[in-house]
Amino acid sequence: MSQNPSGFAAAVEPGANPNIITTPTDGLIAGWVTVVSNGAEMPAYRAHPDKPGKFPTVLVVQEIFGLHEHIRDVCRRLAKAGYYAIALELYVREGDTSKMTDVQEIIAKVVSRVPDAQVLADLDASVAFAEQSGKADTSRLGITGFCWGGRIVWLYATHNPDLKAGVAWYGRLAGPTSPNQPKHPVDLAGTLRCPVLGLYGGKDYGISVEVVEQMRANLKAAGKAESDIILYPEAEHGFHADYRPMYKKDDAQDGWRRMLEHFGKRGVA
Repeated sequence: MSQNPSGFAAAVEPGANPNIITTPTDGLIAGWVTVVSNGAEMPAYRAHPDKPGKFPTVLVVQEIFGLHEHIRDVCRRLAKAGYYAIALELYVREGDTSKMTDVQEIIAKVVSRVPDAQVLADLDASVAFAEQSGKADTSRLGITGFCWGGRIVWLYATHNPDLKAGVAWYGRLAGPTSPNQPKHPVDLAGTLRCPVLGLYGGKDYGISVEVVEQMRANLKAAGKAESDIILYPEAEHGFHADYRPMYKKDDAQDGWRRMLEHFGKRGVA
């Protein structure tokens, strides 16, 4: 796939941002692989410790901007924590977002054309790839995702009965439906197959506190007591994205800690 020299998507090119976290690959096996899903060859980035054995598996789901450097670094961070982490380029059939500079263009030309059902099947294919690699223990399977990928976490938790836990970072919870997106997380709270931890910002410009509270209420009404949402009052959308201005270091670090704890408690460790 084509990439900008920096590895970041053109729409969010960070320049010389001092907050950017770059995780080295020493002690890791990390790099590009190809996952085949329904006949399509899909670029994927995977990272895991460079040592014998199998490792608990975490699917990492991209932001709206695609599989750019920040998402790849998240894979390396998880690998440093002892995981086999894999992220797919989930827009590969619809278009290349890496050089698009306008978010609305990305949504109109690519994201709106990606069916939820296709994404869930592609994630299943990445689980199969991980298992076949001989380095992933997919009986200890988790998923995490950011922005566009945060919404997908909630959906995948209704889809795969083998999933042990999910962590959704500021993923959309409600909105207009379409043939490609027939339901949203608020509609699916009662069908979650595993506990999901949501990490959201109180000052998110696109996900209101009222919608977050609606999701909490739906989880409670459905008896999904093991699922929860943490709301960071001063955080904006994208608060984990260290390459962007809305990065909020303390909340990002707290969310990362909570994510690892959630995985550990639910058998993804």
